[in-house]
Amino acid sequence: MNLDFSFFNWTLIQNFILKGLWFSITLTAVATLGGIFFGTLLALMRLSGKKWLDVPAAIYVNGMRSIPLVMVILWFFLLVPFIIGRPIGAEYSAFITFIAFEAAYFSEIMRAGIQSIPRGQVFAGQALGMTYSQNMMQVILPQAFRNMLPVLLTQTIILFQDTSLVYAIGAYDLLKGFETAGKNYGRPVEMYMAAAVLYFIICFSLSWLVKRLHKKIAIIR
Repeated sequence: MNLDFSFFNWTLIQNFILKGLWFSITLTAVATLGGIFFGTLLALMRLSGKKWLDVPAAIYVNGMRSIPLVMVILWFFLLVPFIIGRPIGAEYSAFITFIAFEAAYFSEIMRAGIQSIPRGQVFAGQALGMTYSQNMMQVILPQAFRNMLPVLLTQTIILFQDTSLVYAIGAYDLLKGFETAGKNYGRPVEMYMAAAVLYFIICFSLSWLVKRLHKKIAIIR
């Protein structure tokens, strides 16, 4: 097998790679923010002590965590247009699916973070006359977010890697950009190798930053 990367130039990157990279980054950011928001709500439901909140949240979280992401992507992309009567597009389908799926994982991270806060903090807030929501928003959640920040960022890195699964519904992500360039230039092997290198560089760099952040948080503690 003769590998030739001489065709790799800025025009190729600009026309194929950057478009896919931008979508992957956007999908990661939106899914992270949406997943943390809805995941926090799910975590609070599970910790509420009320069965009518705890049971549905537990079913949702455990159900989502038991299904491969690619299956959820395909189900949503194929079933939702059938239900509402019109297609929603691969990109919108990816955004909604990733938020719904990641909410289940971020929920467990947030639940562990909330439970890691000493009960004395809760009692102190109650002694000051705070309501449950005030106690959570002003005392518990800020500390939980700080404790769980490295884990949240690690999950975000995994999320970025998982964005490559949107190829199943034809969305133009980073991997799709490399694949399209490989087909157009007749060099699929080289482009897949380049994709692997770029994914490694991005994820390794982010993992290194998370480790540095974890050390700083440990020192603050």
